[in-house]
This record gives sequence, C-alpha cells and structure tokens, in this order.
Amino acid sequence: MAGTLDGKVALVSGSGRGIGRQIALKLASEGARVVVNDLDDAPGNETAAEIKAMGGEAIACNGDVTKEGFAERFVAAGVDSWGGLDIIVNNAGYTWDNVIQKMTDEQWYAILDVHLTAPFRVMRAAQRFIREAARKEAEEGREVFRKVVNISSTSGVFGNAGQANYSTAKAGIQGLTRAMAKEWGRYKVNVNAVAFGLIMTRLTEAPAHGGASIDISGREIPVGVRPEVLQTAEKMIPLGRGGRPEEAAGSVYLFCIPESNYVTGQTLVVSGGRP
Repeated sequence: MAGTLDGKVALVSGSGRGIGRQIALKLASEGARVVVNDLDDAPGNETAAEIKAMGGEAIACNGDVTKEGFAERFVAAGVDSWGGLDIIVNNAGYTWDNVIQKMTDEQWYAILDVHLTAPFRVMRAAQRFIREAARKEAEEGREVFRKVVNISSTSGVFGNAGQANYSTAKAGIQGLTRAMAKEWGRYKVNVNAVAFGLIMTRLTEAPAHGGASIDISGREIPVGVRPEVLQTAEKMIPLGRGGRPEEAAGSVYLFCIPESNYVTGQTLVVSGGRP
C-alpha cells in the first residue's frame, strides 16, 4: 500500500481494539508498516491480519505494556523487522475508577503505570535508535522527521470526579509530551498529544449483561459507563454525540503526516466541542 506514510514504521500500543485498532488501520492505509500490540493475543493478531488482508504490512507484538522488558521488545519488533522507527503512538490503557476515599494504592499505581510509565519506557527504549538515525541523517545533510503521539484525555485537561488516578496519569502524559518535545527537538522528533473526550469504545459504552471487563494480571477490571451517564454526557457535546474510533484515529493521523513537521509539544483536544 502507498500513501502519505509510505514506508514509515509505526508502533501503536493497544491497537487490537477500539481507538488503537482504528489508528493502526489508518496508518497502514497510508502506507505505514505497523507493529500492532494488544494485551490479548487474539485481537492483536486479528488487527495485524486485517492490515495484511488490505495489502499492508504488519506484525503483532502482544503483551502487557507495563511489564518489564516490554518496551525494548516493542521497539525491537519494528527495528528488527523493517530496519526503522518513524512513528510511536502510545495508546494502550483502561480506566479503573473510584472516589478517592475508596481508591486503593493498587488502583492508583495500575493506572499510572499503563498511561504514564509505559509510554515513558517506550520512548526511553526508542532513544538509542532515534539518536543514531538522526546523527546519520544530519551527517548526510538530510532532515527526517519522526513522530510521537501520546494519548491523553479531557480528564487530564479538565479533571473528572471519580478519576483521580486516570486524570493524574493523563495530565502527566501531557507534561511528558512537552518535556520530550524539547528534549528530542534536536533529533527532529515531533512529540504531541491528543486528549480525547467521549469516544464510543468498550471502555465507554453502556455495560450489557453485567458489564465488560479487562483481565489485568488475573484480576477482572469492570469497564463501561451507565446509560444515563452516557446520555447526559452526549447532551453536553455541541456536535450532539460521542466520537467514533475512526474519527479519533484521524486526529492522531494529523500529527503523523509531514504537514505537522513544525508542530511539537502540543495537546489537541478532541471532544466534539465540549469544554
């Protein structure tokens, strides 16, 4: 497949389902070679297979992004397979909500680990390749831009009751984004963030038959939002509805294309106009 991102190598964490899957498909549709990741093998492998079926190139590097050694394995999957690394999308995550007096240390650290520590480790693991590639390109007189897109949330921008852990982690990823934009500017790396509002995925859709859940290290974490909460939230969105995963993917794509080469350290709020 050929397109705007022809030949680029992209890592997309949490891309077996939902927003991440749509990001992987969008990048692949524009010619990127994609390293797909999911906590579970089946959805990660399915997304990779879907990309191949549409004529693209993809491999799956599944597993828990918070586990020791995952970041190095993730980066190596792209570098070893295709000899490059051009785009990193730190998307993997989930919510585990509670009011602060009921929130355990386990809940606090689990959410910080997946939304903030894991992206930090992926970028740290990528640094050596990026530094060496940038040095070589500079010696050759070439200016090559690379892209990092970190996924934040309106909860990190404005805060949200019952999400002290998630709001903190998503605010933190914006700080990490701004710091790395300054640190990696010399390597011609654009580091930006996208803060999503209500996007309709399994993490936000109304639970059915007892609710969906995510298995984290043997613990079932319930996900989903009550129907009445969803209805209230959608009424507050000027565009009148929650966003679709493919619309969310489009906003990430904007930060991956050459037209955004002079944009770095920014957070784009994608909320349908809701403040």
